[in-house]
Amino acid sequence: MAELDIGKTVTTEMKTAVTDFSVDSATTDAAQDQKETTYTNAYWSQQLGYYKAVPELKSAIDAFGRWTIGKGFTADNPTSVILESITGNGADTFNTILKNLITVMRIGGDAYAEIIRNKEGTLINVKPLDTGVMRIVVDEKGIIKRYEQTSKTKKPDKKFRTQDILHLSKDRVADEIHGISDITAVEATILRYNEALDDYKTIFHRNVVPVRIIEVDTDDTAKIAQIRTDYETAIKNKEVIIVPKGNVEIKTETVASNSILNPIPWLEYNRNFFFQAIGIPQIILGGSQEFTEATAKIAYLAFEQTVEEAQRYIEAQLWSQLAVRIKLEFPASLENELLSDEKKDKGQQLTAAQPSDTTAGVGA
Repeated sequence: MAELDIGKTVTTEMKTAVTDFSVDSATTDAAQDQKETTYTNAYWSQQLGYYKAVPELKSAIDAFGRWTIGKGFTADNPTSVILESITGNGADTFNTILKNLITVMRIGGDAYAEIIRNKEGTLINVKPLDTGVMRIVVDEKGIIKRYEQTSKTKKPDKKFRTQDILHLSKDRVADEIHGISDITAVEATILRYNEALDDYKTIFHRNVVPVRIIEVDTDDTAKIAQIRTDYETAIKNKEVIIVPKGNVEIKTETVASNSILNPIPWLEYNRNFFFQAIGIPQIILGGSQEFTEATAKIAYLAFEQTVEEAQRYIEAQLWSQLAVRIKLEFPASLENELLSDEKKDKGQQLTAAQPSDTTAGVGA
């Protein structure tokens, strides 16, 4: 007989079963106490795989490059003549090279291109390189000494002087010798979102083609194999299968319509969080996540500041590394329109606050 003594009650140990959220500590990839310290992006292949396989990530990164570089640049005539002759791999323009580099920088944290000059020192080409095979070499003070390109074949590594490589680095922190990939911060969100999509795809498939258990009144392996073949053929051709009575019984396991959570809020949450984390408003991509025209304009204006920052960075790096001074054209701005709307709103508020112009009539 069961013991029902209330004095023998025990409590659970949830404090050990459930842990508080915490973040692992981090240190910078900085110069070490040695003559040379090197860095190669060991995660480039995986990062590139994310970019090519995840449509939201690709569209966001492509949009940033399009907005930063897409309208082209202005420069003085001598500079324009030089830049218009640059062809990269032979089919590039200087615009597409810059867009390539800023895209790669956001994917892997760093982007590299070989600077090619003639004997007189005149710039004649800029050729993008594979980030995954580039190595940064710094001295004991953290200053870049050279770059090295590891060969994809059995050829020896190729060394470059710092003046022979155009290097763009994203969000470098403290004394780190490399940039930070956008994918590092959004990887968990990408996985959550796509896992939810896959789970819901499975649920849909289970509704269309439910799990079926077929009981047959035989243990003859040849007869079972024949029934299996006939059943698979019937399902494939969307036909029915007819068998003698009492030989086969089919049991269907379906997914009840109310037995699963609605995935839409979870998918929308992760999608919205992804675009917030990567810094690209969905309105930029043609989405309608913003509820009103006013919120859409504010999101657009905030994105303008991000684009301007990126453009100023690229202009400064081209000047310091290539001795090329350009001005990147900015996409359409809403700043003036927002200021105009603000003045209109203030004017309407002042008009509404003024008393009505009425006078009392005097009878004769």
